[in-house]
Amino acid sequence: MTLAHRVADGLALAATPGFAVMALLGTQGGTVERLCGGSPWSGMVPMYLLMSLAHAGPWLRRWPQASRSPSPIEARACSDSDETTG
Repeated sequence: MTLAHRVADGLALAATPGFAVMALLGTQGGTVERLCGGSPWSGMVPMYLLMSLAHAGPWLRRWPQASRSPSPIEARACSDSDETTG
């Protein structure tokens, strides 16, 4: 893996927590909207949360496949292949 690929992977992994932190910080600020009775969920906070979800792909690809239980169809296919080979 080249340096460029490693840098791209690192940036992809940094996007989700970065947007999540910005959403959290957006709820803490004292903006003019808030002084006028606005909700902390108005403005940029929902956008940051959506961007965090949109960039979650690299984190989800790192999810361990071993913890995934097979679907009923996959389990049946495995048991059928065991019966035919054994």
